[in-house]
Amino acid sequence: MNWVAAREGVQIALDALRSNKARAALTILGIVIGVATVVAMAAVIAGVRASVTGQLEAMGPKNFTIERFDQTQLRIHDGSQRPPWEGKPPITMEEAETIRELPGIESVAAAVGTNADVKAGARTLEGIMILGRSHQWTNYAEGDFVSGRNFLPNEEAHSSAVAVVSDGLAATLFPGVDPVGRHVRIGHEQFTIVGVYRQEPNLFSGAMPHWAVVPPTTAIRRLNADEDWISLLVVTDASASQDEAMDHVTVALRTSRGLRPGEENNFALIRQEAFLALFNRITGVFFLVMLVLSSIGLMVGGVGVVAIMMISVTERTREIGVRKALGATRREILWQFLIESMTVTVVGGIIGLALGGGGALLLSKLTPIPATVPLWSVVAALAVSAITGIGFGLYPANRAARLDPVEALRYE
Repeated sequence: MNWVAAREGVQIALDALRSNKARAALTILGIVIGVATVVAMAAVIAGVRASVTGQLEAMGPKNFTIERFDQTQLRIHDGSQRPPWEGKPPITMEEAETIRELPGIESVAAAVGTNADVKAGARTLEGIMILGRSHQWTNYAEGDFVSGRNFLPNEEAHSSAVAVVSDGLAATLFPGVDPVGRHVRIGHEQFTIVGVYRQEPNLFSGAMPHWAVVPPTTAIRRLNADEDWISLLVVTDASASQDEAMDHVTVALRTSRGLRPGEENNFALIRQEAFLALFNRITGVFFLVMLVLSSIGLMVGGVGVVAIMMISVTERTREIGVRKALGATRREILWQFLIESMTVTVVGGIIGLALGGGGALLLSKLTPIPATVPLWSVVAALAVSAITGIGFGLYPANRAARLDPVEALRYE
């Protein structure tokens, strides 16, 4: 089929859309919804993935964590299986001290968490996240102190009631006042605020503006944090590779735990890439669900294309007869109607692309959720729209191509 005929097919389809706006809108509605869903989801996932990747890179590509078990592995339990941590002893503060002395290790921060009510004067905030961290925690964080300081090693050693609070928590509890040196009640204990920390803006900072950091010993002894769930945040020395540092840690822990050659590790060393892989698996499931839902919309739109093209064939039966009488072949008629049906679905795809991309970008402006429309989603949206038009337009186009020219010329 030559370009002139293709251009004519596109023009006929656009004229039909303009002359029958209500019918056209109903025809392409399913395609618009399907494409908009996929594009919006792809934009959100791409934006969140870029944010998560940036966060992991900011934490240090060579850094890793030590956990009681590998929490990055997705598991489905019906209640009859053993929990994944069974038979694996907790990470201890003594092991943290041992690892700090290993070659290739710059710092090790013990980490444990709990929730508690925080009160200052007449203001009370419930269920605030309390992070028990060793004083080296800032090596594993992205941000800076707005005022005050970090707690000191001797304060950590003596389980002192000192806390570093987020700038959001400080502004809520002490509006317009520097909270450093002031007292707050965390749980049933009175704490002294020694610093205010501002985290670099990211996907998670907006969702959790209120938090406080206390020494891990303080969290365990004063706030009832569960020491069975201590993890270690390990910063690799610049002179060593991540593999070297992890090898030293593995040998030290296996030795201290008395593991024999051939026995599996009863602890887990987790690289940053493992968290990204977990995120990709989770978002992949959501994206698969969205694809299924969007395919339903495309099916509905495809049925509408069949209907509108069948109407077009009926309305133009005499025209088809004239064209065949003048020498038009079946193939030319077939491709003309396929071009028309593809044009209809591509118009729906473009509208869906605009709605999905615009909605995702608006979401990123109004919420902390980032969104960037990836180029592949634009190409995929237009390609799927075109393929839908060809697939569902094939039956009407084939029917038009097979019309008997004599019978078509007699049609009124």
